[in-house]
Amino acid sequence: MSDQPSVLITEAEVAERVAALAALIAPRIDDETVMVCLLTGGLWFAADLTRALARLGRHVHFDALWLSSYRDERHSYGRCEVRADLQRPVLGRKALIVDDVFDTGLSLSEAARLVKDAGAAEVLTAVFASKPWPTERSLKVDFVAWDAPARFLVGYGMDVAGTMRGLPYIGAMD
Repeated sequence: MSDQPSVLITEAEVAERVAALAALIAPRIDDETVMVCLLTGGLWFAADLTRALARLGRHVHFDALWLSSYRDERHSYGRCEVRADLQRPVLGRKALIVDDVFDTGLSLSEAARLVKDAGAAEVLTAVFASKPWPTERSLKVDFVAWDAPARFLVGYGMDVAGTMRGLPYIGAMD
């Protein structure tokens, strides 16, 4: 395994995919929608998506939910821990949950449950990358920017033991 990732999607391609996804999402939300970013990996995508939606005239409310299922490991440890809950009310509003990658589906499914339980009128989900999984996951993502390969991804929020999140592109470490 190399110490340097091989580039799968360039910075320019990331920007193009975010803009295209925003165009699909904008008609489905309104200015009362609460975007819920899953921390910490979803932060880069959420920031870019928020700006892309604003360029289309959609000004969402922003919140974050900090869930952990990986710690600093390469594989999920099988359960989701809530480290910080929602700060903004979602009762009776649409919520758009945003994350960097849909892998096991554990974090996104738990986030959807928590947001529904908080009273959201509708819960939509958006991820930048969706990786293939050997079994069907309990949640179907509403918006996907990129169908990723089954590789260990880094950059644009995705990490290896807490590093390489800040790469402006997406690379593979295998």
